[in-house]
Amino acid sequence: MSHYAVFGHPVSHSLSPRIHAAFGRQTGIELNYTAVDAAPEAFMQALDAFAAGGGRGANVTLPLKEAAFALCSATSERAQRAGAVNTLTRNDGQWHGDNTDGIGLVRDLTGRLRLDLRGRRALLLGAGGSARGVAPALLDAGVSELIIANRTPERADALADALGEPERAHSRYWEDLVNEGDFALIVNATSASRSGATEFSLPFQLSTPRTLAVDLNYGEAAIAFLAWARTAGCRDMVDGLGMLVEQAAAAFEIWHGVRPDTAPVYAALRGKDASLVTAD
Repeated sequence: MSHYAVFGHPVSHSLSPRIHAAFGRQTGIELNYTAVDAAPEAFMQALDAFAAGGGRGANVTLPLKEAAFALCSATSERAQRAGAVNTLTRNDGQWHGDNTDGIGLVRDLTGRLRLDLRGRRALLLGAGGSARGVAPALLDAGVSELIIANRTPERADALADALGEPERAHSRYWEDLVNEGDFALIVNATSASRSGATEFSLPFQLSTPRTLAVDLNYGEAAIAFLAWARTAGCRDMVDGLGMLVEQAAAAFEIWHGVRPDTAPVYAALRGKDASLVTAD
């Protein structure tokens, strides 16, 4: 039996084991997929132990995505553009890294929800591993401008520079967002709600009724941002559950060479109580 896992901290409530088990049943592929809690300082040792035990692939969630990138002997173009890895594959005794976060988000929005991202002026909140994963894909999907804001401005500056598109990708100080006008797309890639924050503070003038508000978190972790979006008058609001399923499907295809059907898996998860589950 093939061994796979998701690494994160915390990770005990991740839905990834359930998602990959469902994909395995659907495609007739027998696999064992577990969750491994690894603090950043213990990640390398935990990954080595997993590989020694026969681990063939792994997903990586917060806060380990940038550390995973540094541990890879080879990385895909998507991972290189992001500077972060969420999918690891064991090849010839070494880890090869990819990033399926961005393609997962875009597939959920343009596929399942049939939304058009082209020409949208976009605001990306956050500059950590999750933001790095989705930023290149948003540019590839055709957003007209991508403004990146982070509580630590140096990280926003670094991400904007790494994207290599100075005409479209720019960083801004969080406190200066009040002067930025409105956006057709606002993506929350921060971890504020994971830290127990119950309110999300942003200027309401950033949105209009036509603004699409997307949180990369889901369940309880998405409540604060989506509540802000609702109060700000956004008509369309999306949490990160669909992205989670889509990025998992992309990882599954990398490992097994077959793409599973995401629709029934998403529908089954949406019917369950995910209020205590953290996003990947």
